[in-house]
Amino acid sequence: MALVFWGTVKGDVPLFLSSTAVATAVADIVDREKATAFADLGAGVGSVAVPLAQHRRLIVDAWEYAPLPWLITAWRCRKLPNATVKRASLWNCNLARYEVVFAFLSPLVMVKLGEKIIDEMPSGSLFISSSFPIPNWEPESIVNIKDRRKTILFCYRIRF
Repeated sequence: MALVFWGTVKGDVPLFLSSTAVATAVADIVDREKATAFADLGAGVGSVAVPLAQHRRLIVDAWEYAPLPWLITAWRCRKLPNATVKRASLWNCNLARYEVVFAFLSPLVMVKLGEKIIDEMPSGSLFISSSFPIPNWEPESIVNIKDRRKTILFCYRIRF
């Protein structure tokens, strides 16, 4: 269990899996943004990062700390030259190079993540949060996904 829920054991974020419909919606947003660099924070088993890397000329960095999900994502990306899977905490990555960043984390970390986003993401870039809004932030748009979970994507434009 610790291999899958590594972050939870250390007081971080549990493993949440994104649906195919979420990956498709994120891909549509990435296309509209004409993004060239994308980060998936807490990528899990790569349910968003892998489809984006498979079908786009896009640099995809997937950050996952739990050993087993990281291994699964690394295996799924092994033949994708535009994808890098990093076994590291999302708190240790620098978001300055990404035009779009995606995360499906936990409401418990959203305030801290908001601080990291403001500190690191460039003006004009876009942060997408699956299911959990950043408290006291106004999203630029909200995307309702027609999946089993009725996922909501909160899209935040970074402006200074």
